[in-house]
Amino acid sequence: MTVPLGKLPGAETGDLLFDIDDHGIAHLTLNRPERGNAITVEMFPQLRAVWEEVRTNPAVRCVIITGAGSRHFCTGVDVDSVAATGKVSMGSGNITDEIVFTSRQNRVWKPVICAVNGLAAGGGLHFVVDSDIVVAVEDAAFVDTHVNVGMVGGIENTGLARRLPLGTALRMTLQGRNFRLPASRAYQLGLVDELTSEEELYGTAMRIAQDIAANSPQAVSLSQQAVWASTEMPYSHSVEYAWGLVRSHWSHPDFVEGPRAFAERRPPRWSVT
Repeated sequence: MTVPLGKLPGAETGDLLFDIDDHGIAHLTLNRPERGNAITVEMFPQLRAVWEEVRTNPAVRCVIITGAGSRHFCTGVDVDSVAATGKVSMGSGNITDEIVFTSRQNRVWKPVICAVNGLAAGGGLHFVVDSDIVVAVEDAAFVDTHVNVGMVGGIENTGLARRLPLGTALRMTLQGRNFRLPASRAYQLGLVDELTSEEELYGTAMRIAQDIAANSPQAVSLSQQAVWASTEMPYSHSVEYAWGLVRSHWSHPDFVEGPRAFAERRPPRWSVT
């Protein structure tokens, strides 16, 4: 089954490519390689529509995000468009309206794998820090350029501080383009979960996604929520929250189906609700 981006607002520009394959894996490609896969304000509604499709479509089990070409994953918001318009927002000023790049920012609880095929800069780091699993090519790099162009490095930089040592996050934030974090070092520090060659990047992301898609969608989503909550709460609070999620799943059909399928030595038939 394929759901093309053509059904989503503004898709005729081709700046985003989106489809859902027969394994329940959604594929999202930032498709402006001639502009470093930079994002324009006009793409914001498309991204929101993509995540709404992921949220509401029960066929979607996992998402892979990557960039077109081999040089850039995403270089953030297109600076030329900012220079031309003098703004980088939709105008409301509310974070829930303005920051719509990622699954986390759209309150979507389905796993996301970020396949970093090249340079990830500025706003492109939103996708990296909010993904569940990050796979990167060995010659990829990460850099934040907000302060170089007179902008505040705030939202995605907060995500960097959660996934990197504080000093490294601050070097990226404050030195700007003069400090590039190579993928090999990002892997050592935990920002990247697996390094691959260019040829193996998408295949690696697909293998991880297929493993996830084979599991109970409800159990995956609740487990995902428990782990992310642990990064925001004191330990005792996060354990209590996780316990509530565990108990909520006891009444779900998958809680019975999993052990039954194991005992009967057959593939489980997971519920889609």
